[in-house]
Amino acid sequence: MLKDSYLVGLIGSGIGPSLSPALHEREAGRQGLRCLYRLLDLDTIGVPPEAVGELLRAARLLGFDGLNITHPCKRLVVEHLDALDPRAEALGAVNTVVFEGGRAVGHNTDVTGFAAAFARGLPDAPLERVVQLGAGGAGAAVAHATLTLGAERVTVVDALPERAADLAAALNRSFGPGRAAAAPPDRLPELLGAADGRGGLVHATPTGMAAHPGLPLPAGLLHPGLWVAEVVYRPLETELLRTARAAGCATLDGGGMAAFQAADAFRLFTGREPDSARMLADLTELTGGAVGAPK
Repeated sequence: MLKDSYLVGLIGSGIGPSLSPALHEREAGRQGLRCLYRLLDLDTIGVPPEAVGELLRAARLLGFDGLNITHPCKRLVVEHLDALDPRAEALGAVNTVVFEGGRAVGHNTDVTGFAAAFARGLPDAPLERVVQLGAGGAGAAVAHATLTLGAERVTVVDALPERAADLAAALNRSFGPGRAAAAPPDRLPELLGAADGRGGLVHATPTGMAAHPGLPLPAGLLHPGLWVAEVVYRPLETELLRTARAAGCATLDGGGMAAFQAADAFRLFTGREPDSARMLADLTELTGGAVGAPK
């Protein structure tokens, strides 16, 4: 049932800099709706990620219409939901929960968000060999999106080998044998060398976020034959992107994914059609940079 007032929020760690509240509230206001978007920061509340189920139940009791879910809860939240849409079920990761008819239903708008941002920002990027850093909830979504965009092969690298192996196996079940593989971090030099002129690097770990500064890999592994796509968007220009551009790589920041996934979540929360271009413009204004454009 369509309403004119919505209460939604975001559960995650270190989410103080998030622009989700502004993106949702601005778009709601332009559509004549009232939207209150609240941050439920695990660090501020003082609870571990495993408390996501308790926060979910509390939000439902308090009358929330839905929640966005981010690091490190995108996989942990799944067991606390009543139903999953097919994409979220295939990924085993959720970034949007809608409370409807007494049920909590999980969705994943990271997939569509990343796909739209990549198609817009790096439309001619070669996709023969793609190396992805990170096999968590965001990693599952962007690997799925990259294969949907036509990548021939995605190799997932994660500090937890079993997590990378599980994701690669799930991707092969969805897209066919041989489309995905897992590798340990010590194979990055070999993998990025093989991607020279044939693909690039997708970064899907928290490294580079305001709360997790730094580089996710040695700077010397980046070379002009690679493109680099970032998932982190606060800050918009991460150390990885600065280093990649200095090395001659085409780059894509995480702003486009943030705006497009927010637009898809807005549609799920409100039942209204968002203006994704307008929301992308909002993110550009809020960050003070040109969002989602190749550099």
